[in-house]
Amino acid sequence: GKNMKGGVVNLDFPSVGATENIMLAAVLTKGTTKIFNAAKEPEIVDLANFLNTLGAKISGAGTSDIIIEGVSELNGCEYTPIPDRIIAGTYLIAGLICGGDITIRGFIPQHNQVLLEKLKDVNSKMEICGDTLHLISNGYHNCISKIETSPYPGFPTDLQAQILALQTIGKGTSIIIENLFETRFKHVPELVKMGAQITVKDRTAIVNGVEKLYGASVNATDLRGGVSLVLAGLVAEGYTTVNNVFHIDRGYYQLENDLSKLGADIKRIKNN
Repeated sequence: GKNMKGGVVNLDFPSVGATENIMLAAVLTKGTTKIFNAAKEPEIVDLANFLNTLGAKISGAGTSDIIIEGVSELNGCEYTPIPDRIIAGTYLIAGLICGGDITIRGFIPQHNQVLLEKLKDVNSKMEICGDTLHLISNGYHNCISKIETSPYPGFPTDLQAQILALQTIGKGTSIIIENLFETRFKHVPELVKMGAQITVKDRTAIVNGVEKLYGASVNATDLRGGVSLVLAGLVAEGYTTVNNVFHIDRGYYQLENDLSKLGADIKRIKNN
């Protein structure tokens, strides 16, 4: 509104959406706005860089304290957003779950540091050169003993479902703790339909790796949970049908085309 002026915002939790919305509101608001306990995700830094290119005055993005000096107007610009670290991570996990020899371009290792750290001991070969990752995997891997989601730079909640799918066919047991969202295990009953052995209590999932998964008709109930079912379907014996793919389309552009390029036998059925 016209009467808005800069102020101090203390976030109880470093929420990405809250941080972005306050930044956007503050850019054209008179005075100085300070966000304390701000989210530090690469996307926050990217948004700040974009707005600054338009003429905003934002400093501190990527740290806990962001300061925005209001300006009277913004101009146009040409800008290339950063590659999507969650898509990159999803495709890396797809390569591990199925095995094979794949190259991912637009993979920024600093943005997926904690994922790479967790995957160190899964028994595969990864080489990174610039923003290109080359993976060679035989599809057999050890379970990661413990994965706990937390705000950036911790393990991303947006890769929890995918890494959980990977654990279902690993050797051993994995404990996955979801600290960000309470209803983030909706993919579990669907994976169980495919033969996975998973027990959930509150915010914790315990996964006992099985030899193989089996095709089933499963339902995507959200974006990341949906894509984890696709990953499980790629490695499962027989046919898997994932329903409600509109959830997946929210975050992956024509996922089936990218996976087909890697040799997946996957196709979209209209009306699904």
